[in-house]
Amino acid sequence: MYMLVQKLTPIIERYDEISALLIQPENLNDIKKLTSLAKEQSDIQELAQAAKAYANTLNSIKENKILLEDKELSELAKEELKILEIQKTTLETQIKTLLIPKDPNDNKNIYLELRAGTGGDEAGIFVGDLFRAYCRYADLKKWKVEIISSSENNFGGYKEIIALIKGEGAYSRLKYEAGTHRVQRVPETESQGRIHTSAITVAIMPEVDDVSITINPNDLKIEVFRAGGHGGQCVNTTDSAVRITHLPTGISVSMQDEKSQHKNKDKAMKILKARIYEAQLEEQKAQNSQARKSQVGSGDRSERIRTYNYPQNRLTDHRINTTLYSLEEIMLAGNLDAIIDPLIAYAQSER
Repeated sequence: MYMLVQKLTPIIERYDEISALLIQPENLNDIKKLTSLAKEQSDIQELAQAAKAYANTLNSIKENKILLEDKELSELAKEELKILEIQKTTLETQIKTLLIPKDPNDNKNIYLELRAGTGGDEAGIFVGDLFRAYCRYADLKKWKVEIISSSENNFGGYKEIIALIKGEGAYSRLKYEAGTHRVQRVPETESQGRIHTSAITVAIMPEVDDVSITINPNDLKIEVFRAGGHGGQCVNTTDSAVRITHLPTGISVSMQDEKSQHKNKDKAMKILKARIYEAQLEEQKAQNSQARKSQVGSGDRSERIRTYNYPQNRLTDHRINTTLYSLEEIMLAGNLDAIIDPLIAYAQSER
């Protein structure tokens, strides 16, 4: 307990110091400084408030223990101590969670990539189903979804879809979705009613800016070509499609959804930066074996993380051995918190 108080004291002091700095006349006209201070205060606000409540609770416990010696007030003090001890335990748990170092990417927007894997057209149909579930979840969180690129199959599904999801905490909530998602059901394309198993991959990448990652222009190979299509009046007859390859890593991005070569290049460059940043994060995780052990699988596309069994209305996350029999509600209503919350809780407990 004493060590926890020692650790919390500087946080409380810094929070109060920032509060004083924010109202000092000499700082009011310094927008850059005010912004920096406000961000720092916001980052530690929840912890500082919990720390203050914890310190007050400890003081109250101390005072009530003294009152136990008072014949008239001892019974009242006993009842109060029961409440305060529960409060102390609750605050200790909350504070320990808040003291876990935050992922610097947690508040970033994300690029969401879904790709059909084994299972042919049925895999592509499930890409569409899961993407719509993510869109419904984004609606619940009041996030914005912008489709960057998509490639449809012949049955209303997608070979691939890439979207930008904008909103506070998007990465923190969805980062554990990365990996291989397996679906078991009777496909729309199945005439004899047999259950098929298909798989798709999901990648979650934080949106990065030029401060987060810099790319040497000499390391890029940029190619332009004519966009493909299904024919008709809207087929683009100019070389507007763009492919950018980062030579040191071999990472490549193609973009052809826009009719403007400039817009396609801009979109491709943003996704390329996100993929390179993701690759760097994976390399860092691999180098730190202890950190790797504490992960629940975020970022590894090759790992089978989840099974969606439609005949049994069952969703199973294999990383935390959790099974929910509410698959239909989760997919149709976008109620992904039902599986995301346990994943986050597990990750926090491991850390």
